[in-house]
Amino acid sequence: MKQCLDCDNLHRRIKKIIGQLNAIDKMVDADIPCEEILIQISAVKSAVHKTGQAVLEGHLAACVREGLEKGDADGIISDCKNIMEYFSRMS
Repeated sequence: MKQCLDCDNLHRRIKKIIGQLNAIDKMVDADIPCEEILIQISAVKSAVHKTGQAVLEGHLAACVREGLEKGDADGIISDCKNIMEYFSRMS
């Protein structure tokens, strides 16, 4: 599985998300207006979604291709359907 992921990119994205969450936590203690906190929460949600897209793209480019080349089209299609359905519910 690791071969299909750009681990450096994912780690960079995850660290950024963690930093954003820590900043939101500090905003709550600093009595920042709710609107500003909600804007930052929206930014985190978007960053998490984009990170998921990067994982999905890696999965399609490597894991799905490998499965199709091995002749397991039915299994791959079923797995992709489930993954896409789950991922689409996250947004």
